[in-house]
Amino acid sequence: MAPKGKGSKYRGTVVEFPDFNPSSDAEVLYNAMKGFGSDKETILELITSRSNAQRQEICAAYKSQYGKDLIGDLKYELTGKFERLIVGLMRPTAYHDAKEIKDAIEGIGTDEKCLIEILASRNNKQIHDLVNAYKDAYGRDLEADIVSDTSGHFKKMLVVLLQGTREEDDVVSEDLVEQDAQDLFDAGEVQWGTDEAKFITILGNRSVTHLQMVFDKYEKIANKEIEDSIRGELSGDFEKLMLAVVQCIRSVPMYFAKRLFKAMKGLGTADNTLIRIMVSRAEIDMLDIREFFRLSYEKSLYNMIKDDTSGEYKRSLLKLCGGDDDLAGEFFPEAAQLAYKMWEVSSMTRVKLKGTVQPAANFNPDSDAQALRKAMKGFGTDEDTIIDIVTHRSNAQRQEILQKYKSLLGRDLMADLKSELSGSLCRLILGLMMTPAQFDAKMMRKAMEGAGTDEKALIEILTTRNNQEILAMNEAYKEAYHKNLEDSLTSDTSGHFCRVLVSLVQGSREEGPADLARAQEDAKELGDAVNDESTSMETKFLSILCTRSYPHLRKVFQEFVTCTNKDVEQVIRKDISGDLKTVLIAIVRSIKNKPSYFADRLYKSMKGLGTDDRTLIRVLVSRSEIDLFNIRREYKELHDVSLHESIKVEALCGDTSGDYRKALLTLCGGED
Repeated sequence: MAPKGKGSKYRGTVVEFPDFNPSSDAEVLYNAMKGFGSDKETILELITSRSNAQRQEICAAYKSQYGKDLIGDLKYELTGKFERLIVGLMRPTAYHDAKEIKDAIEGIGTDEKCLIEILASRNNKQIHDLVNAYKDAYGRDLEADIVSDTSGHFKKMLVVLLQGTREEDDVVSEDLVEQDAQDLFDAGEVQWGTDEAKFITILGNRSVTHLQMVFDKYEKIANKEIEDSIRGELSGDFEKLMLAVVQCIRSVPMYFAKRLFKAMKGLGTADNTLIRIMVSRAEIDMLDIREFFRLSYEKSLYNMIKDDTSGEYKRSLLKLCGGDDDLAGEFFPEAAQLAYKMWEVSSMTRVKLKGTVQPAANFNPDSDAQALRKAMKGFGTDEDTIIDIVTHRSNAQRQEILQKYKSLLGRDLMADLKSELSGSLCRLILGLMMTPAQFDAKMMRKAMEGAGTDEKALIEILTTRNNQEILAMNEAYKEAYHKNLEDSLTSDTSGHFCRVLVSLVQGSREEGPADLARAQEDAKELGDAVNDESTSMETKFLSILCTRSYPHLRKVFQEFVTCTNKDVEQVIRKDISGDLKTVLIAIVRSIKNKPSYFADRLYKSMKGLGTDDRTLIRVLVSRSEIDLFNIRREYKELHDVSLHESIKVEALCGDTSGDYRKALLTLCGGED
């Protein structure tokens, strides 16, 4: 069990204002809006520092003193996103939810994400208050409106959630836990087709405590998390709703941290989502949401808001956020529990890795060699044939084709391909034709040659390859360039960063299981190094993170939470800098979830203006037969868009077009 922190389970950033005087506040707001223009700074400072109950008293005092509606005046004086945020804060919580639901279902189209977010995350009382507020505000029945605007199993689950009848008893029957876990397994994984009604009944009605135990039991039965089964068995909005319910059962603040990240990442901001969450959670669990955000992403919620918004709107959001966690240290209680549990799940989960390229059936290297020669002979080149053959053969089969090409035709296939193809397509096809070790060696060489060093490429390769792959790469590098890879790294990098790379390139990481006693000792040493300024923190982290086995390090990082009430990744981000920080974080993230690490690398290679083709090619080529299918799943989960779609969108921008695009999409293996 992770260490228990002090304080209640949920904590907001907005609390009741001391020495509150609604009449005085009403007068301040009236004066801020009187005359020409309005004092927006005064408005935002006052409203964001009062609780929702206090704001309702201010509304009443304003009407009593001035005979006017405060919300009406605010709407008149303010504009845009700032107006929506301030007006949202002024509504009673249930009426704000009701307004969001009304906006989601009226007009052309339905905002299913809004419906899912609200109905999956609210408790029974909040649901009942929402239904009553909707009836009071709009004179309509919320269930009837949702039924008329949705369909299928998605509609059925929304109706179940709208009843607000989830069991609330914390006393759990172990027999029923086991029965529900087995029923869910039988309803999805065992039978042909899916019994959606069983998922709706169990996930829509059982208590939070009960379902948390069901999910743990399910993982033991199915050897996978319930989320993986939902993704495999369900689809569309129903799948998204059920995943949201599961995520909220596991941790409501963690769910909202993910929603906030997705609202602000990439180009543009989903301001309606950002406003809705900041308004609705400010008095409930914003501190926990902030902590989970810090645990999961590269910057604090505060800094992401700061970078993504502007003006009074930004200042209001930052007031609701309440503080910058990039400056924080220890976890809040529930976040410590989650961090501990995360490493426990990481150590127990056995994910079946799956590539997107499989050996071709009825493989004939002779005919493939002849077809490739024909595609490159004469005037012009038949790129379609080259792409079709090379991307649909395993690496071992490609090596056979290389040999047959030379023995049958007396020619070097690699040289012919290099002569006939150009640009990114040429680099991609040549990369596929190399052995994995040759390709890695080539990528390491490219990262170090010329002016400047591509440290991110060095880090990506050395932190994600196992001992056998690293040793094979060393041999391939020496054979191709007549120099030791270690010597090249030493001459091209320096300091602690160089020492980490040299340690990794030895390919001598331990490979045994976790040793609990030793893991506790390692965790304590890391914790002591963080707290003791007289020791070299970098050296201690290097010696443990670069040498221990992955299973052992998962246990070390779990025990680190127990020892320090901190997450190892956040400690590295806060206390270490430069390339050393980047490589140590890459090690931690690779240990935590390697497909997720690669999904992030792919996303960053294509976001913004231009495409980092070297990274895109390197990842797709090197992972296509190992875990690219898993990477695709992580990509979709993290970014709400498939890898396939991202590659296609890049093509529309001219970055991954034509034959190159076709080859990339073939390697990707399909739409998710």
